[in-house]
Amino acid sequence: MKKFFNDFKDFISKGNVIDLAVAVVIGNAFNAIVTSLVNDIIMPFVGIIIGGINFTSIKITYGTSSILIGSFIQNIINFLIIALSIFVVIQVFSKLSHLRKKEEDDLKEKLPPEPPKKEEIRLLEEIRDLLKDGDIPKKEIKKPKK
Repeated sequence: MKKFFNDFKDFISKGNVIDLAVAVVIGNAFNAIVTSLVNDIIMPFVGIIIGGINFTSIKITYGTSSILIGSFIQNIINFLIIALSIFVVIQVFSKLSHLRKKEEDDLKEKLPPEPPKKEEIRLLEEIRDLLKDGDIPKKEIKKPKK
């Protein structure tokens, strides 16, 4: 469990562009579910624990201006839950990817080895590779006379 939370902390603080892109896409997809989870389940539970305080009603008012501290706390909790959800999904996909790669590797091991290539094909491939790499100097290649 400690490794899980350390991985989660590294995920949030890493700032990897691909992880961020995945987080944006999946975060948008799960937005309604996560918002409902936070607003309808977690925040009422937290409110019960701390004595029935509704976070969204916590604010500091000065004159006609209000600082909505409760709304800010609500958004922090939303962010953490979304980040945790994305982290778990990425971990699951990563494990599935490793399992699929292992299955592919096992399948490759079960296949019979390729038969050896004919000498002509091997030589032609070698010539092709030399030409592609540019290892043959141009002066050695003679053009036919017209």
